[in-house]
Amino acid sequence: MRRIAGRIGSLAAAAVLALTMAQPAGAQPAGAQPAGAQQRTEGPGTRAPDPTALFEFTDVTHETFVFRLTDVNRIQKARDILSGKEKEATHVMARIVPRPQFYNPRWSYHINPDTVEFFAFAIEVCDATIPYIEEHLDEAGGAFLPGYYWCGWSTKLTREIIPS
Repeated sequence: MRRIAGRIGSLAAAAVLALTMAQPAGAQPAGAQPAGAQQRTEGPGTRAPDPTALFEFTDVTHETFVFRLTDVNRIQKARDILSGKEKEATHVMARIVPRPQFYNPRWSYHINPDTVEFFAFAIEVCDATIPYIEEHLDEAGGAFLPGYYWCGWSTKLTREIIPS
């Protein structure tokens, strides 16, 4: 009976997390342009490169983690957090991917840029520190970080990394 209750609890937590990450009705997908918006071009018939920005955050362990954003709205939100314009939804929530990326070589995982959201409050089941995820990466996706969603309660953006 305890196992069943535990599984039901994990499923309920995953459902709440999925609802938290779902877009509001009528919202456009990440990267979509408003109706009538012109696409920026570099020349006749060529598309401008996708926006990309790298940001760093830390957590209660003082470790650092670099992540990439590719959506102009998310990039602006991160910049607003760093400038102090955004004071409420300042913690990082995203779906982890269990493989390293060149811009964050210290860790065996990265976060999917298309899933990054900034939050003020989240459910406990998705909270973990940067090194704890590394140490328990093989357990992620189940009862630990259901659906691979991570919402580090103590995450704090520290800087935008400008390529030199």
